[in-house]
Amino acid sequence: MASEKKIRITQTGSPIGRTDDQRATLVGLGLNKRHRSRELVDTPEVRGMINKVRHLVRIDEEAK
Repeated sequence: MASEKKIRITQTGSPIGRTDDQRATLVGLGLNKRHRSRELVDTPEVRGMINKVRHLVRIDEEAK
C-alpha cells in the first residue's frame, strides 16, 4: 500500500456552465474551486475521472 503511485491534479477551469456530471466528477476528485490541488492514488478509476474533465484540470506531477 505504501508504494502506490500518486498523482497530483489541479483544477484550472471553472465548473460554471458545465454539465451536472462534470461538476459531480470534480467533486468526486475532491476539487471544487479553481487552483485547488489534490494528491490521489493513480488508479484506472481516477484516470477515467480525470479524462472526463481533462479540459478543467491539469496533472502537475506523476510520482514514479
